[in-house]
Amino acid sequence: MQTPNPQVKPSVLILCTGNSCRSHLAEGILRAAAADSLNVQSAGSKPAGYVHPLAIQVMKEIGIDISAHQSKHMNDFLEQRIETVITVCGNADQACLVFPGQVNRYHWGFFDPAHATGTEEEKLAVFRKVRDEIKMVFEAYAAGRLDQAKAAQPN
Repeated sequence: MQTPNPQVKPSVLILCTGNSCRSHLAEGILRAAAADSLNVQSAGSKPAGYVHPLAIQVMKEIGIDISAHQSKHMNDFLEQRIETVITVCGNADQACLVFPGQVNRYHWGFFDPAHATGTEEEKLAVFRKVRDEIKMVFEAYAAGRLDQAKAAQPN
């Protein structure tokens, strides 16, 4: 059996259908919270081809810049070792493939803020609510991963 290379960060792939909102919110939050201990990416089963401008805006409000993110297809990651797959919508959970090296799979569903209707301010309120829900879950996940990594290190 091959021993893991401590220099290689575990890869976490966050999936949703369109890869335009929820998965990018989660990717940005997890990257920030994991303190460079994880390789975090996001993708979609049917990528929209863009990152929603309101997702970029609400992330900027909490000091996280996702403006350089790109919408990607989950098949782009089939040749990579993905340790953990996290789906953030039901459609992606059903469409999710098994990735090489995948050890963990989680499904944490969130409302798609791209479906918000109303005024710009009403839509922003929905994006903020979803961002805050994702932030709570993914920051807790990152804290658990960091605690786990500390416990595994020799004294």
